[in-house]
Amino acid sequence: MIEASNLTIERGGTTILRNYSLRLERGRILAVLGANGVGKTTLINTLIGVIKPKSGKLSIGGQVGFVPQLFEVPFSYSALDIALMGRARHLGLFGAPGRRDYEIVRHYLCMLGIERLQAQAFNSLSGGQRQLVMIAQALASECDLLVLDEPCAALDYKNQDKVLGLLGQLREMHGMTIVFSTHMPQHAVEVATDVLLMTSGSSYVCGPTEEALSAENLTVLYDLPIARADFDGLAKHTYAPVFRQNGARFDG
Repeated sequence: MIEASNLTIERGGTTILRNYSLRLERGRILAVLGANGVGKTTLINTLIGVIKPKSGKLSIGGQVGFVPQLFEVPFSYSALDIALMGRARHLGLFGAPGRRDYEIVRHYLCMLGIERLQAQAFNSLSGGQRQLVMIAQALASECDLLVLDEPCAALDYKNQDKVLGLLGQLREMHGMTIVFSTHMPQHAVEVATDVLLMTSGSSYVCGPTEEALSAENLTVLYDLPIARADFDGLAKHTYAPVFRQNGARFDG
């Protein structure tokens, strides 16, 4: 589904990523993690075709649906109108949405629990609600690859759980391939089959989650001690930072 080889990507004449390579097979979920400014959004914009690599090869099989981190519109569109825009490539140049298009869109609005918002102005919604509408728009496009830029950034815990559960469901029931960026290792633990840890523009770790996502790798990634915590009685674990206090330094 995604095959990148020796990608070098520039933005504004500055090299952001150098010699990145990765492979993601159909039906898998890739979580992209890294510190602010390391190039996560640049990589995502390259995957969706907004940025063209300076060198290297990139191959993506199938149609791509994209959910940006922040989105506003200049006109008073309703949430339903925004979600319907996902059907654009199925309608043709002068086509208008028909009954089936509305059914598909309302199906995803209901799946995300936001069908009650469909008549409200999109810009009047909270950031989290807008994010859910944009996810509905991408799903309504019936894409093969779903790419999301920090989809849970504006969501409370309940809605984070809803979105992560949806991503897992899309993979398990529909075989969808998914790429999402996040600052939360726990999101990768919960649903990702693979992770890309972007330490710098030329240094990264990419592989299956159970191998690549470790306290050691996360400590390097964030330049901060990270510890793994296992939950008693549950086959679950998480990762948490050991924050430095009062300027103290930690070794290892």
